[in-house]
Amino acid sequence: MAPALDVPLEYVRLGLRFDRLESGFVDAYTGDGRVRAAVEDEPAPTPQGLRDQARALQVELASADLPADRAGFLRGQLTGLECTARRMAGEPVAFLDEVSSYFQVDLTLGDPAAYAAAHAELDVLLPGSGPLADRYAAHRRREECPPARLAEAVHALSSALRDRVRAEYGLPEVETVRYEVVTDKPWSGFNYYEGDYRSRVAINADLPHRLGQLPHLVAHEAYPGHHTEHCRKELGLVERGSRLEHTVFLVNTPECLMAEGLADLGMQAAIGPGWGPWAAEVLADLGLHFDGHLVERIAAAAAPLNRVRQDAAVLLHDRGAPADEVAAYIQRWSLVSGDRARQQLRFLTHPLWRAYTTTYVEGFDLLSRWLDARPAGQPVADRFVRLLDEPLTPAAVAGELRAG
Repeated sequence: MAPALDVPLEYVRLGLRFDRLESGFVDAYTGDGRVRAAVEDEPAPTPQGLRDQARALQVELASADLPADRAGFLRGQLTGLECTARRMAGEPVAFLDEVSSYFQVDLTLGDPAAYAAAHAELDVLLPGSGPLADRYAAHRRREECPPARLAEAVHALSSALRDRVRAEYGLPEVETVRYEVVTDKPWSGFNYYEGDYRSRVAINADLPHRLGQLPHLVAHEAYPGHHTEHCRKELGLVERGSRLEHTVFLVNTPECLMAEGLADLGMQAAIGPGWGPWAAEVLADLGLHFDGHLVERIAAAAAPLNRVRQDAAVLLHDRGAPADEVAAYIQRWSLVSGDRARQQLRFLTHPLWRAYTTTYVEGFDLLSRWLDARPAGQPVADRFVRLLDEPLTPAAVAGELRAG
């Protein structure tokens, strides 16, 4: 009888093979360099071969005698990988099925009535007269961080958030984040986790960065977002728990929806209500000023418009709408410029990232509802730390919500 496969190890190897076909598919790898080197020395993989390997590991998983949470995590990851391999092989996969396989969620278009209500609330909050889109654009311009001060502002916010996160959640003493400014990217910021509690966070200078938006960017990428999650999972799940599968982080899998959802909740988890005045006070020490109370109210009013970008993905990839029509839809409901709408389209049409917007939209929605459903009297931090430490999946979180 052949020995049973080490499913977690084979899963890691499978993920590394995907990166050979699509550079960037492995978002982070912190495992044994010899495993990666051995995969690099293998014959070039094929999409069909990776599909078959993902299916075989799903079968092996049923008899692998792993704890339920570990098996559930791996099952979701392998389902996402199998779908990616089928798409790479040219098999037809409907966009909504693709998203469901990757992220364990089912999409519906947003409600234009909710967008119109958000517009009405913004109309009251934004000063001046004239079209709402123009006043919203003027508000954003007034908030823009001078490019020469961007790095300084980011470091100030990072230091302040780091102090909060260390006190509230705890971090390894040796953790570090370094920031760099980049250009020509389809995203506004990106965390490159390097292992050993180190991250490199790249910030895209092609996009204007607003003072009221920078706290969310830093919280998302670093404290208590991606960097914090990677550090705590490396320490807890990998080093203490010997869960090898968490040494690799793979794009277009359920763990991405969990990671982006928790990162988008970063300011709520670190600061909570009053984050606007808190951030304004931090940046005022640098001579950078904005109305924190107003910014926080505007952000809350505009929150329903976050779903517009997911609508755009559905219109493009499921309904077959022309790109110009989708760009106009984004401009109308998101109240953004033509340039910003085209930047969003660039992300939505990127071969690797076209479905990824769902991780932000549905991730934030799912995890917000889960945080709000915490037991009476339980602090947000006590609930949020589970996202940082446990191998939760969207399916598991949805199950907890259904169970009440």
